[in-house]
Amino acid sequence: MKALVLDPAFGLDNLRVVEHPDPAPGPGQVLVRVRAASLNYRDLLIAKGQYNPKLAFPRVLGSDAAGEVAAVGAGVTAWKPGDRVAGCFMQHWDDGPITDAAAKSTLGSDRDGALAELIVLEARGLVRLPDHLSDEEAATLPCAAVTAWNALTAAGVGPGGTVLLQGTGGVSIFALQLAKALGARVLITSGSDEKLARALALGADAGTNYKTNPDWEKWARQQTGGAGVDVVIEVGGPGTLDRSLKAVKTGGHVALIGVLAGAGTVNPLLVLMKAVRLQGVFVGSRAMFEAMNAVIGAKHLRPVIDRTFALSDAVAAFRHLESAAHFGKVVVKM
Repeated sequence: MKALVLDPAFGLDNLRVVEHPDPAPGPGQVLVRVRAASLNYRDLLIAKGQYNPKLAFPRVLGSDAAGEVAAVGAGVTAWKPGDRVAGCFMQHWDDGPITDAAAKSTLGSDRDGALAELIVLEARGLVRLPDHLSDEEAATLPCAAVTAWNALTAAGVGPGGTVLLQGTGGVSIFALQLAKALGARVLITSGSDEKLARALALGADAGTNYKTNPDWEKWARQQTGGAGVDVVIEVGGPGTLDRSLKAVKTGGHVALIGVLAGAGTVNPLLVLMKAVRLQGVFVGSRAMFEAMNAVIGAKHLRPVIDRTFALSDAVAAFRHLESAAHFGKVVVKM
């Protein structure tokens, strides 16, 4: 089989597609024939050595894949060959609060990942695909979509609430689609007027360009009559967190997900004086994935795919992700 491997050191120049022996499932495991995979910003950080400096080489990258069951190991009764499935980001997080063991079972970092023609996953680490989705669409769900779902549902997003999103990457676009499905009003920022127009066409209620309107936290408060938004999906990290704390209402919720904006300073007094709930979100459990898929199926939501690359051109997919020119998800088709 072919797989995208990082070896012998960090750097996109050390990514290459190589031949690997076909894996076989052990007891409690499933062999999945991957039809499509998708990239996340995490994958780029891993490849550059900015995520897990102790990464073991060689490492097959990627956390998100969809395909069908090719074979099952001893004791597996929940799955059979031909079942359409996606792998969970954390293979050992079934339900309930995250644990240290779950956090150490991620694909593409703690163990070999999804950018391969065949992968072995735990039987407990799979979910069924919504019937209406293609393999390419389903491959976008395990990390970005589940992260957005976890952030929104943990914050209690529903009808009458207002959610502020940053940018138009994978998590933000999924959060837009899912927040609207949950009945919320959605505000969004972007550095591109073209991307803002696309976000509005997807259902965003209002948007602003943070390059021409750098005080977007004031804009967000104006959009809510001065009160502030109920929830901020914070993907910028330290570079934008201070503005998010100003944009959110007293008693509101900030879901801390990414670090796209780099370094910055944060005034903890805002968290204290506004009684803000600041919660880190590290993807989600299999149960969350299944609950999200039920909504995606019921609402017939379709993930937004920016571009699709062949596995042989996977390095170009990483370069495209690095350029930040994408709107939605970058997919690799096997």
